[in-house]
Amino acid sequence: MEQNEQPVFGIEKLYVKDLSVEVPNAPEIFLEQSAPQIEVQLNTSGRGVGEGAVEVVLTVTVTAKLADKTVFLVEVGQAGIFRMLNIPEEQMEGLVAVACPNVLFPYAREAVSDAVTRAGFQPIVLQPVNFEAMYLQRLQEQQSAPTEVPIQ
Repeated sequence: MEQNEQPVFGIEKLYVKDLSVEVPNAPEIFLEQSAPQIEVQLNTSGRGVGEGAVEVVLTVTVTAKLADKTVFLVEVGQAGIFRMLNIPEEQMEGLVAVACPNVLFPYAREAVSDAVTRAGFQPIVLQPVNFEAMYLQRLQEQQSAPTEVPIQ
């Protein structure tokens, strides 16, 4: 390979694309003594934004509930623009699904913790996530899903 054909993977920009905090049952919810149940959902998406540039968004949704009451809901869309040049097409999906979220997750974790604290609650510290295992599981589920055969 020539020098200009070397694979390139770099970070152009990291930013919060979306941030929302809801405390629908305030102020009464602050009088509750029980610890809420915490649910965390993760989602990643990517799209081309220019030649060799891909925007990847890691969306983290944290919902805290006490019985049927929502204590708080925090959603962070942590995004980044990544420069990807001379990378084989078959490797692009893995980069978008694994490498990019690995870069974005620490920033999303900090944004979630800060938002929860500013909403008046104890900080939530998200545990590390194995994005590679999630990606491989999704690939396995896609391969084992039955394919529909049209009836003629």
